Amino acid sequence: MAQDTRALALTFEVSGLPPVKTEALSIFAAGHRQATRVRALLQAACAAAQRTGWTPLSGPIEVDLTLRCPPGHRTSDASTLLGGVCAVLQDKKRVSNIGLAHLGVLVDVAVYDDDKQIRRLSYVEEPAEEFSYQVRVAAVPQAV
Repeated sequence: MAQDTRALALTFEVSGLPPVKTEALSIFAAGHRQATRVRALLQAACAAAQRTGWTPLSGPIEVDLTLRCPPGHRTSDASTLLGGVCAVLQDKKRVSNIGLAHLGVLVDVAVYDDDKQIRRLSYVEEPAEEFSYQVRVAAVPQAV
């Protein structure tokens, strides 16, 4: 049986802190205080997708987030960091009921379709001098 050779995992690095999802206001709202972080994440995901020929996954996925930060300087808890990253990487046009025009071409960046696809989440923290993070999104093999 032929093996599907499409890229089934996408990994990329982002400088700074991940966007966090904490309040009712969408992190995609124009002028939201997370806007810079949202844009940085979308730009990194876009570059990685273009480099690898990535197409958004529509089946079950796993998401891994590795946060690198100076010891004792984490600014948010793991669930709000994961929530922010996942909200940004899904297909925004499908879930958003607010204007996204301010994102420009970045509105089209999607690593997967919908958060409902997530079967496994992992969060790891590593000590570092500067804030940065790595995101890995991968297809989960379908159980037979």
